Amino acid sequence: MNNAMTQAGPKINANAAERYWRATLARDARADGTFFLGVVSTGVYCRPSCPARRPLRRNVVFFGSGEEAEKQGFRPCLRCKPNEKSGALRLVERAARELARGEEEIFRVATLAQRLAVTPSALRRAFQQVTGLAPRDLADALRLNRFKSLLRSGKNITDALYETGYGSSSRVYERSDAQLGMTPAAYQKGGKGMKLEYTIAKSPMGKVLVAATEKGVSAVYLGEAERELIGELREEYPHAEIAPAKESYQRWVGEIVRQIEGKPSSLELPLDVQGTAFQRRVWQELQRIPRGTTRTYTQVAQALGQPRAVRAVASACARNPVSIVVPCHRVIRGDGNLAGYRWGLSRKEQLLSAERAGGKKSQDN
Repeated sequence: MNNAMTQAGPKINANAAERYWRATLARDARADGTFFLGVVSTGVYCRPSCPARRPLRRNVVFFGSGEEAEKQGFRPCLRCKPNEKSGALRLVERAARELARGEEEIFRVATLAQRLAVTPSALRRAFQQVTGLAPRDLADALRLNRFKSLLRSGKNITDALYETGYGSSSRVYERSDAQLGMTPAAYQKGGKGMKLEYTIAKSPMGKVLVAATEKGVSAVYLGEAERELIGELREEYPHAEIAPAKESYQRWVGEIVRQIEGKPSSLELPLDVQGTAFQRRVWQELQRIPRGTTRTYTQVAQALGQPRAVRAVASACARNPVSIVVPCHRVIRGDGNLAGYRWGLSRKEQLLSAERAGGKKSQDN
């Protein structure tokens, strides 16, 4: 094995490497797809769940994708076939295609499983392994996305309700605050009357878009392409007045970039976001998590005095419109693994690493 290969792999901090190694030793199938391990003594890369004998730790490097491993000269393992989709992933993709049709009856797990010719328990296991969600959660998300799309396209609320299978107006209005952050009628306006100004700045995580009203920050998006970031903002608020930001917002943007770099906050940022009462409580609780530390979804639910609301907490994190300012990246799964970050798990890991490094420097000083 040449020296270039022994040095292969992205820069991974000690905490991430330790988690990856524990998942490798446990052959944890839930980690499949989140990282790959290359064995420098054989030149092979594998999934964490590979049944092959575990290599020595000193011979292992980690990669975020199979493509990264192959670029460094590693070849796919013949046993776990890391360059092929797993059976669980293929099953979830098939299920997602069925659910995207929006038929009311297939929202039931038993009916969906029957259509896919698998048992309900096998379907639930596949969803948990690949997405960490229940089939019903994905069904709700797909239905909501379609409902939102129809409203934005100008469809009236009644037609949108029935086309997406809600069946009655009472069902969606009962859940509208939890899902939309506002009533369907308000959402249908697509931000009408709002004046949003945005700035796109460079950061260690790529581009960061910060959008704000005169009241405060309304959106913080991370990505690589400016056009895509602006497109996401316009898609969410198609009727809002959206324009490049004035100089007055640059101080807010600079503060957000500082926080992305892992530096302590030097300015309390005002927020202008739409959310339900419960979502706002979750977001406020996330802001109480000290920089450089993490909490589990269960711990956040317990802190709110609603220990059974773990799934609702996860949903509120997923719908957080102002990442970084409301640090949903500091919430992790109960087993210590990362999950559920809109901007990608690699960015979530980088944010946590930067905060830990920044905290250590502060202590040293």
